[in-house]
Amino acid sequence: MAISAADVKNLREKTGAGPMECKKALESTNGDFAAAEKLLKEKGLAAVEKRADRATNEGKVFIKIAGNTAALVELASETDFVARNPDFIALGAVIADRVLEKGYTDVNEELSGLVSDLAAKIRENMSLKRVKVVKAAANEYLTSYIHGDGNIGVAVKFDSDKPEIFQKDEVKEFAFTLALHVAAFNPAALDRSKVDPAFLKEQEEIFRKQMEQDEKLKGKPANVIDNILKGKVNKFLSDICLLEQGYVKDEKFTVAKALEDFGKQQGAKFNVNDYVYFKVGQ
Repeated sequence: MAISAADVKNLREKTGAGPMECKKALESTNGDFAAAEKLLKEKGLAAVEKRADRATNEGKVFIKIAGNTAALVELASETDFVARNPDFIALGAVIADRVLEKGYTDVNEELSGLVSDLAAKIRENMSLKRVKVVKAAANEYLTSYIHGDGNIGVAVKFDSDKPEIFQKDEVKEFAFTLALHVAAFNPAALDRSKVDPAFLKEQEEIFRKQMEQDEKLKGKPANVIDNILKGKVNKFLSDICLLEQGYVKDEKFTVAKALEDFGKQQGAKFNVNDYVYFKVGQ
């Protein structure tokens, strides 16, 4: 059966395969377009499997908020070139929409299948690294921030005793700025109560070992050493806890102070009670 150039062109546009591969697929399926598409897809998926061990350290973070739910998605690729591909970007948006639409809370076969389909077309290894869903209550508000080309994405949840303030533009702008702050400073915890005790104990041991090697501290009384250690731990916690960090717009004030002052301006209590930070490759 003769294969027309138009058929080859249509199959190329549909699958992204090369012209000779499209022609061969059409010839081997006697011009059956659907069968040829399936054949190329199968070959492409086989090729993807061969590439599956290649590192996927590039990519983008995608965030979609609908109502009281935020979906965060990390879609990874081998190269930043592919991460800028319009089809790749469109796929990330589709996955975020699908997560919200179907209530998914983690990577599953359906979502991974969408990634495999595009990987077969683009011919580069891709992976859906993670999916995270954040839900807000009636008195809470969700906002998000994507940094740069999408290598960092943040969702932040706020609450208030007067949730109607979340309709105000100045409140939305302030919330967005705090999301930007989280993206810029990557706090390890919301406050001290959320810091993993094992992690903190390990850090204390590091400080203690460093102090033991400091010649200036040799011979100091134990109570002096303990106070210095306590100071180091306090400084460390203020650096990694969101509410104790210097506010991005004025580091003379902590985030907690910025929240308090802004709440007073609005005549309401205004708090951050949760956040999610995604960085590609982490």
